[in-house]
Amino acid sequence: MLVRHGLSSFNLEHRIQGRDDLSQLSELGVIQAKAAGTALKDLPLTAVYASPLSRAADTARHLLAARGSAQAIVFDDDLLEVDLSPWSGLRSSEVRERFPEKARQWLHAPAELELEGADGRLYRPIPELLEQAQRFIDRLLERHGADSSTMGTVLLVAHNAILRCLILQLLGRSANDLRRLRIDNGSISVLNLERGSEGTLQVQIESLNGIAHLGAGLPAKGAGQRLLLVRHGETDWNRQGRFQGQIDIPLNANGRAQAQAAAAFLEVVTFQRAYTSSMARPRQTAEMILAAHPGVPLTSVPALVEIGHGLWEGCLEEEIAEGWPQLLADWKRAPHTVQMPEGENLQDVWDRSLEGWNRIVAALDPSETALVVAHDAVNKTILCALLGLTPADIWTVKQGNGGVTVIDYPHGPEGMPLVAALNLTTHLGGVIDRTAAGAL
Repeated sequence: MLVRHGLSSFNLEHRIQGRDDLSQLSELGVIQAKAAGTALKDLPLTAVYASPLSRAADTARHLLAARGSAQAIVFDDDLLEVDLSPWSGLRSSEVRERFPEKARQWLHAPAELELEGADGRLYRPIPELLEQAQRFIDRLLERHGADSSTMGTVLLVAHNAILRCLILQLLGRSANDLRRLRIDNGSISVLNLERGSEGTLQVQIESLNGIAHLGAGLPAKGAGQRLLLVRHGETDWNRQGRFQGQIDIPLNANGRAQAQAAAAFLEVVTFQRAYTSSMARPRQTAEMILAAHPGVPLTSVPALVEIGHGLWEGCLEEEIAEGWPQLLADWKRAPHTVQMPEGENLQDVWDRSLEGWNRIVAALDPSETALVVAHDAVNKTILCALLGLTPADIWTVKQGNGGVTVIDYPHGPEGMPLVAALNLTTHLGGVIDRTAAGAL
């Protein structure tokens, strides 16, 4: 469980704070910390770690107080924020004016940014921060085990860049992927860690940058196109764990309730366009969301239909295990290697889903926001591509029924996309995604 510190005095003034302890929590930051504690009130915590910098340390203290908890906080220097000491205290505008080339690198190629420390040493802040993040991960796994069943729920309270670097290290991504992720003040993100059968660490982003507990709903939109990617509501086959693929199963009563909850959650958003897979379950979900947005055109995109499971469609997992035991094991372990019998493989889904997604993005003006409603495997392949991952990584991201993901294009369709939030399900009842874990 990752929480970014609440809004600080330097955040308010748009000043660089880095790892210098020059700023304090603002009044709003205290409120955000307490709101995060209330949101996590019913979740047992195995351990709490925090950066020793006051804005993070105070966030952790206020968060635990809101939970009514006297739990000990372990302060760890490897949760310190990125070292930007030559810029500390400067306004962002001053950095751009005085160091235009380095400011450009910080924004577009953070791996390349090189600064000079007070001791005259040249250093690269983000690569060093990634090494720091790996040290913390190694110790965390050593202390608590490398499996969710032994680790329990561990809370980390820290800063923007270090939290993104922790995620990047867990995903095996590079320093220049820093700008693919957004972590707002007071936000809550959930990652699941588990050891696979071969001892490898499996990582799943359950949710990223949730701020509904702060009363904001979605992260604020900046420049560029925005797309809200939603998975359809639950079907009876989702609930049963039956592989549905391209069989056109409609929403069940719970799925319709999930779609209505997503509609209420997104009621305040202004949409200019909307798109859906051509299948019934996403179309029904999209239509319920758009009921509060009259006049927004809904376009069917066949490229966004669910993966074709072929002979697996209509089957329960135990039935597939009887007929295709090795193929099912491969699907769970190495999904990119599986050719569905008389169906598709993930590369097929990847190619057509991304082609459809990119056409949607290219059609939007920078000021526009679009709704896209599709399926589990389709959404996962799109998100893996946006995160710089591969078809082998689809189990790395979770997509709950009725979950909402926010994708921004701050530099236009040709620039690096920003995953501003992923799989938000608080509108369905709490921080943890409790939607059905059934088959695709």
